Amino acid sequence: MSSIFEQPWTLLIIAIIALPVILMFHRISPGKKAWWQWLLPPFLAVAAFGLDSLVQTDLEKINAVINTAVKAVEEENPDAIEAIISENYHDSYHNTKKVLMYYCRAKLSPPLVDKNIARIMATQVSQPDAIAIFTVRTVFDKRSHIYQSFKSQTFTKVQIGLQKEPDGRWLINRAELLELDRRPAGWQDIKQASW
Repeated sequence: MSSIFEQPWTLLIIAIIALPVILMFHRISPGKKAWWQWLLPPFLAVAAFGLDSLVQTDLEKINAVINTAVKAVEEENPDAIEAIISENYHDSYHNTKKVLMYYCRAKLSPPLVDKNIARIMATQVSQPDAIAIFTVRTVFDKRSHIYQSFKSQTFTKVQIGLQKEPDGRWLINRAELLELDRRPAGWQDIKQASW
């Protein structure tokens, strides 16, 4: 993707610079004034925002995948999770996508989550792969067995690996738990937890 799309403000800055350039041009060459020259800065400004809304960058696609995953857990929707998981998924505990999805379907039974609040901390893209680290504060549903027996909320820090598919979509091919309630943790800690 062209760097102009990665930096949507580039065209806006060019539009701002174009205005004094047009003014100088009109002072230097007063005989070459034309009404359409004044349309150039607003056209560039509109183009900047138009391109930004039409073209989705890799970073925006990756952030959308993360937000979809977080929302799918909040909605206890394993099908939405399955749609963003790569066929060659594996992590330190789940050897395949099928094993991960079996675990998701077993654990994501309502009522469980009331709300997930995510914050993306870092994303590193090196085509065709990417790594993202984000945190999620999960507030459990008051009707859930976790809320009633153990805790009202939990804080997790996760690192995911993504791969770009031939059709341009980004899918998760690895997910590792880094922290649970601000303490180092891994998948085995969730599996062994009584809740």
